[in-house]
Amino acid sequence: MSDIFTPVTLGGIELQNRLVMAPMTRSRANADGTPSKLAAEYYAQRAAVGLIVTEGTQPSDDGQGYLTTPGIYTDAHVEGWRKVADAVHNNGGRIFVQLMHAGRMSHPDNTPHHRQGAAPSAIAPGVPMFTPTGMQDIPTPRAMTTDEVRQTVADFRDAARRAIEAGADGVEVHGANGYLVQQFLAPSANTRTDEYGGSIENRSRFALEVARAIAEEIGADRTAIRLSPGITMWGIDEGTEGSALYRHLVGALDKLGLAYLHIMHSGVEERLVDIRKLWHRALIINRPGRPRDEIGADIATGLADLESYGQMALANPDFIDRLKVGAPMNEADRATYFGGTERGFTDYPTLIDVATDKEAV
Repeated sequence: MSDIFTPVTLGGIELQNRLVMAPMTRSRANADGTPSKLAAEYYAQRAAVGLIVTEGTQPSDDGQGYLTTPGIYTDAHVEGWRKVADAVHNNGGRIFVQLMHAGRMSHPDNTPHHRQGAAPSAIAPGVPMFTPTGMQDIPTPRAMTTDEVRQTVADFRDAARRAIEAGADGVEVHGANGYLVQQFLAPSANTRTDEYGGSIENRSRFALEVARAIAEEIGADRTAIRLSPGITMWGIDEGTEGSALYRHLVGALDKLGLAYLHIMHSGVEERLVDIRKLWHRALIINRPGRPRDEIGADIATGLADLESYGQMALANPDFIDRLKVGAPMNEADRATYFGGTERGFTDYPTLIDVATDKEAV
């Protein structure tokens, strides 16, 4: 396991190890989308990982899908994220803000302007969503005009600039998990007839334009993207052209010189091998549910340069220390994943806490 603890250069920054805290929605932002005071503590507690990727952060009002998720498109948002970035840096860590537009995965009751979700096409995902009044079916989104698509690219660019102003080391575009970028990729969510729909090249256009715009704004070495090839959640179906789609997309992204590509693995091993061949910079792999005894396996084989972990990093502020000494891990409390107070957020015990408690007995 020694390879996971070796430093690695990612874009223009040096990381202390090859373990990444995966982006995880926590729904604890203030009502205006500003990160709460607890967010700075939460991320700072986990700064020993090589890289923190934040929870999905909307680049505009239209980008919000869930309750109390953070934004990065106002001056107040910038000030809130600056406190988070400063706290992480003061603890020796590095942090990328994940930019996430929810697209059709939204409900008017959850957003500041109470508008329909905006998506490639007027096709509902066919699933319910939590709202202030409980679970409700997600309504059919409005199909974005071509001008609105271009404005959304500009929104991503502006949000990336603001993230850097706030002190983040870079940004990761959320192109996975059934949100807007992947909605453009999937024929089940995209039936457009303009330059953003139809062929593989057209369906890939939005993702590439977003990545290119951000790279132009803040530098390719501070720009990254996350993809989830083949995932079928929330009505997403990339069809029989899925493998060809990602070969085209990853090959085109590779030419942009981005800091890294972050892949959420869906179980098709051959597709990962294809991506590794096409991608010539840092590759992060996330395998949901990976057991502890397999941590570092993809790095050891050369398939990945870094590995990302969600639940283990969420429940263990001292994730790295526990790995180094072989200590048991805290179990994540699923009931406190979304919303709430410090419980299940900043109160998970460290090894030092446990030792102190024993000494006090």
